[in-house]
Amino acid sequence: MGHRCPFRVCRGTGPGCSDRIDGEALLGRGTSVTTVTNDQFGTVHDDPILRILAAPDETEVAHLDAWWRANNYLTIGQIYLRDNPLLRVPLTAGHIKPRLLGHWGTSPGLSLIYAHVSRLIRLTGQQAIYLAGPGHGGPALVAAGYLEGTYSEIYPEVSQDEAGLLRLFRQFSSPGGIPSHVSVTTPGSIHEGGELGYVLVHAYGAVMDNPDLLAIAVVGDGEAETGPLEGSWKGVSFVNPARDGAVLPILHLNGAKIAGPTVLARKDPAEVGSLLQGHGYDVIEVEGDDLPGMHHRFAEALASAWARIRTIQRSARGGGWDGTRPRWPLIVLRSPKGWTGPDEVDGIKVTGTWRSHQVPLSGVRDNPEHLAILDRWLRSYRPEELFDDTGAPVAAVRDQAPSGELRMSASPHANGGLLTRDLDLPDFRDYAVEVSAPAEFRAESTRKLGELLRDIYRRNPDTFRLFCPDETNSNRLGAVFEVSDRCFMEQVDDEDVALGRDGRVMEVLSEHNCHGWLEGYTLTGRHGMFATYEAFAMVSASQTVQHGKWLQEAKHLPWRAKVPSLNVLLTSTAWRNDHNGFSHQGPGLIQVVLTQRGDVARVYLPPDANCLLSVSDHCFRSRSYINLIVIDKQPQLQWLSMDDAVEHCARGAGIWDWAGTDDGTTDPDVVLACAGDVVTMETVAAAQILKERLPGMKVRVVNVVDLMTLIRPKDHPHGMSPTLFTELFTDTVDVVFAFHGYPGAIHQLVHGRPDTDRFRVRGFIEQGTTTTPFDMTVRNRASRYHLVMDAINNAGRLPRGAAELKEWCVRQLARHEAYVVEHLEDMPEVRDWSLGDWAQQG
Repeated sequence: MGHRCPFRVCRGTGPGCSDRIDGEALLGRGTSVTTVTNDQFGTVHDDPILRILAAPDETEVAHLDAWWRANNYLTIGQIYLRDNPLLRVPLTAGHIKPRLLGHWGTSPGLSLIYAHVSRLIRLTGQQAIYLAGPGHGGPALVAAGYLEGTYSEIYPEVSQDEAGLLRLFRQFSSPGGIPSHVSVTTPGSIHEGGELGYVLVHAYGAVMDNPDLLAIAVVGDGEAETGPLEGSWKGVSFVNPARDGAVLPILHLNGAKIAGPTVLARKDPAEVGSLLQGHGYDVIEVEGDDLPGMHHRFAEALASAWARIRTIQRSARGGGWDGTRPRWPLIVLRSPKGWTGPDEVDGIKVTGTWRSHQVPLSGVRDNPEHLAILDRWLRSYRPEELFDDTGAPVAAVRDQAPSGELRMSASPHANGGLLTRDLDLPDFRDYAVEVSAPAEFRAESTRKLGELLRDIYRRNPDTFRLFCPDETNSNRLGAVFEVSDRCFMEQVDDEDVALGRDGRVMEVLSEHNCHGWLEGYTLTGRHGMFATYEAFAMVSASQTVQHGKWLQEAKHLPWRAKVPSLNVLLTSTAWRNDHNGFSHQGPGLIQVVLTQRGDVARVYLPPDANCLLSVSDHCFRSRSYINLIVIDKQPQLQWLSMDDAVEHCARGAGIWDWAGTDDGTTDPDVVLACAGDVVTMETVAAAQILKERLPGMKVRVVNVVDLMTLIRPKDHPHGMSPTLFTELFTDTVDVVFAFHGYPGAIHQLVHGRPDTDRFRVRGFIEQGTTTTPFDMTVRNRASRYHLVMDAINNAGRLPRGAAELKEWCVRQLARHEAYVVEHLEDMPEVRDWSLGDWAQQG
């Protein structure tokens, strides 16, 4: 008996899989390679499959080319045709869509890559997903899913016949149809291409703790000009081949973007190669437009890349690896933009230029010459060879697809909810802060969360990660380092702390990378949290928006399984970045998340550690939400016992009877409401001033932890009922609301509630500098003294002494202003305030 090949393609015995060849033997005609050798990995294992991969015979090339032609034909059909999908009759203007939308230029290259990766999967059984950075190449990826049969399985009305083909064409970029980019409706996609720059971060996140997955990440050369993409090359410094899968970046240089040339396409190839080598990649270059030569050259390049990946992984997983960061392969594909399309239109060059980026022929319905060009263009793919009499793809085309879930359009990794396992969560109550009475002592609330995260890491060694831009310790989450180092595949020296190749805490000084890695991680079925300074969450805010849009649309697709939520922790907040200054003071992400639809967006403002633990446990158990948690890391007063915190968080908002003077039998004179840790302290302090100095005034204190409870229930599933809203805020009493974020957010949230004009909101109004903590509240007119004056100004009934109390508040503010300038810190009665010593004020 011969040696059985480990790859299923052999289906029996192979002629000596133990033979070895030099890796360069896989590279050949038309393919240039820049290689920096890692001798530790040895030579490439010469399975017969590698020889087949590198050198397809003429029959295989013909079949590859047939699939590619079919995909190109379907791509063009989606852009142009509303009828006559197989050109059974002469093409007329009536067969053309009234609005021509879509992107042709990048699509042929995307299709070529897809065809060859599918062949790799068929021959090796490799699990792979395809991420299209040029996201407006949507018709090419939709066509690929259709040719693989997945599209018709998911959408039976888009059947594998002429009627289904017509449906496929008519739905593209049309009312009631699908978008023009690789959207959530596209089977096999985890990457929304509408906003460029994130393909690599999504790919790297997808392969973390996913050892059997290969992520093909096609980087468009226009996309390569974006800031996020430039930073994302560094993902290679964080992939551990012993436990992670692999990313194969393919930089698709077709020369142009929407209206001009791209930077990398116009650079000397040697410069581009040096740039990518400097990032740590072995570069394989493929260039041309000749056929079938390009099929041969790309097959060789892909075989070389895959062989390199397998060699790296086998070495790392087999005990022969010294831990040095490997040089992963990267392919640079240079092919003409709009390849195989009209070379010229109206005497002007189109193929190979920016003019082919979108719709090369825009006047087809009105210009007979353009219509004739389109007809010749479509027929150049010989559709009669590719589709049978019923309109179904012929066997030679269908057979190019891998089987079942190995099809990239059917991969469960691209529908990560199918693979999601619930986290093994410890009981968050075990981390409680003991609170016997409200506001008697201070603690760093996020430090308790760090302890919870530590044990989530311990209990979920391959399904949970924390992503943080170099701020894990700063944000008091450092307990995770008791069980995991920071991940780092570059050199480590003796001065480094908690840093190494086996770490799974992800720190890189890029909000884009951290956010994108977490997106890729959750979309493929794992769990995590992105923690960052509040102001700098705005760096990646558009990613939050795009992910929210993805989740919103996924909810309307029954075949998309729910994925773990995107959990974002904002700390080092605006109110306590007094030491850093105005640039670090900005609560804008709250406003961004509030614009998301109610079935996706959640915003939590826990006032203390026990509420934070309760909220976090809820978020880690949730699915397909954006959970935004905002709380500061500095020592803060602790308000609620764990039992009270759990009840409070479950309700989302509640009356703190102990803080006010409201007996609940009649409406109060004023409601003091708050949402956010610092403003909660100021609100309770204001209530205590009123209790001491105006004992006849009835004050109700309401704390809100789940911001979405303020919204009407018909507008958000967390919205509190009208009855509960009235119980908390009444229907007529004025409400002085101290809010962590911008005041307008509260007005937005209570829209439609009874008499919303009675809400007077204090919040962050873009007043900040390097100052003291209390001065931040003063500058933004949200201090306890401002709240007291607001309560007096808006109360329905004023007892004797109200005017004098207002004057006292004014004097206190003047005293504060002088004190902080002279002493460089806040007044002691403010700095050290707690409920136990409130009577010392004044």
